[in-house]
Amino acid sequence: MDKKKKAGSQNEEKVTRVKLPRGDEIIGIIEQRLGGNKMFVNCLDGKKRNCRVPGRLKRKLWLRPGDVVIIKPWELDKDKGDVIFKYRTNQVEWLKAKGYLKSEALEF
Repeated sequence: MDKKKKAGSQNEEKVTRVKLPRGDEIIGIIEQRLGGNKMFVNCLDGKKRNCRVPGRLKRKLWLRPGDVVIIKPWELDKDKGDVIFKYRTNQVEWLKAKGYLKSEALEF
């Protein structure tokens, strides 16, 4: 019984740090998966970008429509970008509470 209690307390996620976009990085919401490692992402700057997951993150990031991610736009073509980070649900709630993410943006 004591072991179960300890395991349950580890499952509670506390937000200690939330990664915020730096430089030209943008927060976005995945709209549609296109197959492979490509997807359409609605970014908070109002653009809809065709993004991909870099090979080093391909197995680590499991992405679905509606997930909140950080996008790094390409230098040459600003309408395309790379997905570099995925927020967890408790991190999304923190972003909403602090005003980084509007709740209307999550509804598409």
